[in-house]
Amino acid sequence: MKKEGLGIETKIVHGSRGENQVTGAISFPIYQSATFRHPGVDQSTGFDYSRENNPTRQEVEKAIATLENGTAGFAFSSGMAAISTTLELFYPGDHIIVSDDLYGGTYRLFEQVSKKNGIKISYIDTSNIEELQTCINEKTKGIYIETPSNPMMKVTDIKKISALKQQQSILVIVDNTFLSPYYQRPLELGADIVLHSGTKYLGGHNDTLAGFVVVKDEKLIEPIQLLQKTIGAILSPFDSWLILRGMKTLGIRLKKQQENAMEIAKWLTEKEEIEKVNYVGLEDHKGYEISINQASGFGGMLSFAVKNVETVNKLLKNVKIISYAESLGGVESLITYPIKQTHTAIPKEMREKIGVNDKLLRLSVGIEDVDDLINDLEQAMKEE
Repeated sequence: MKKEGLGIETKIVHGSRGENQVTGAISFPIYQSATFRHPGVDQSTGFDYSRENNPTRQEVEKAIATLENGTAGFAFSSGMAAISTTLELFYPGDHIIVSDDLYGGTYRLFEQVSKKNGIKISYIDTSNIEELQTCINEKTKGIYIETPSNPMMKVTDIKKISALKQQQSILVIVDNTFLSPYYQRPLELGADIVLHSGTKYLGGHNDTLAGFVVVKDEKLIEPIQLLQKTIGAILSPFDSWLILRGMKTLGIRLKKQQENAMEIAKWLTEKEEIEKVNYVGLEDHKGYEISINQASGFGGMLSFAVKNVETVNKLLKNVKIISYAESLGGVESLITYPIKQTHTAIPKEMREKIGVNDKLLRLSVGIEDVDDLINDLEQAMKEE
């Protein structure tokens, strides 16, 4: 059966197809060099100093741009470094609309850095298009979305949000960490910039920090290149190689993680100790239909609220296979307590408004045997 272009599974494995042309190495080499020799005056191999460019980092940047169908990708030392650099595109007096349910570190950046730099921030439910429309004013220069959001798994309609930017010059920025380009490609839906914490699903093994920015419009390439080399929070050659290696198995990992997450979500809905389950793949999820239209999968992330806070303590103390730890997206299952870990920077009243309270837990589902994971949750809730 003929089709145009390569399928996403093939793109994931081969990236930008940059195997070493001299040696034929299938695994792209680690160019562990800070600097490069010039052939002569005003001559360059294309690589001068690794803060500006490095062959291994260039390869992973090309790979993520290929997966997101962007014009260029940029690799950073962490997800927060990627977000911080992107926000330098804005100026004092600019207004940015931000998802009210978002990672605590991102909120801290907006509150303690962006506001200090004169940026105006409005936190709203970006899944509510009508509310978002009323929030746009003549100073609005950006809309920053997490979808699905962290940790309440809200789904924002990227196409509808992107259509609003036609009213004026607004950059639509989507954090695509939870679904990755395997399941969702926001640039194809009208977004301008895609962000990733590469630490999570792209790396996939809880062994490296990384962040990515991918752009659609070629006009954004030069400004972000300038910011990347000037601020200097770039991804090292070795970490670039780790992400390249991790991305090759992104598809098969996410398939298994989603399969496990669906079974666990359904099991949790039947437990008397559980009050609510937030998983986009459940048909009664508010964002289910939007997700069906803009993504090809639901991912491996879910959150759930228990009826009694004592159940939280039992789970976190007694899980044996699942690890009580921060982060997400790795092959190992991790359970997180947002109010004590990822969302401590967010004020209590704001957390409670969206449902992030002392009864909420977030689960990053790994690739283990799903029966073992369910049994682990079962025994943890029962054990004293």
